[in-house]
Amino acid sequence: MANYWLFKSEPATWSWEQQKAKGEAGEEWGGVRNYQARNNMRAMKIGDKGFFYHSNEGLEVVGIVEVCELSRPDSTAEGDARWDCVHIKAVCDMPSPVTLKDVKANPKLAEMSLVTSMRLSVQPVLLEEYLEVCRMGKLDKPPRSPD
Repeated sequence: MANYWLFKSEPATWSWEQQKAKGEAGEEWGGVRNYQARNNMRAMKIGDKGFFYHSNEGLEVVGIVEVCELSRPDSTAEGDARWDCVHIKAVCDMPSPVTLKDVKANPKLAEMSLVTSMRLSVQPVLLEEYLEVCRMGKLDKPPRSPD
């Protein structure tokens, strides 16, 4: 089963532009201190795609990322073995950012975690939700996670 995800970041802390600047090497998605979000990262596979979502400012999906390193100890956890993270790299911009308001207004996305679990920083996304948000963002050929 293909996996899709949503990664939230405050642009003042870590922006889409900063993520893109990391290139193919990507960046550790560290600092997450929520068990459900951590478990989501532990379930990720290399090549899984996800949305890069600007929280607090913008409140919109601005790009597509890919998991490029599997879950491992979070370097920001200061030796606390409870916390893991993945590395993600930027894949492409969302041609037209998709706002939280637009997601909430779309009945096809009523059950999306972004709507139902708004505070969770790393969320699962169903394939149908992924494709719908990509359609809304005018991304004609959305990159897909491996099967």
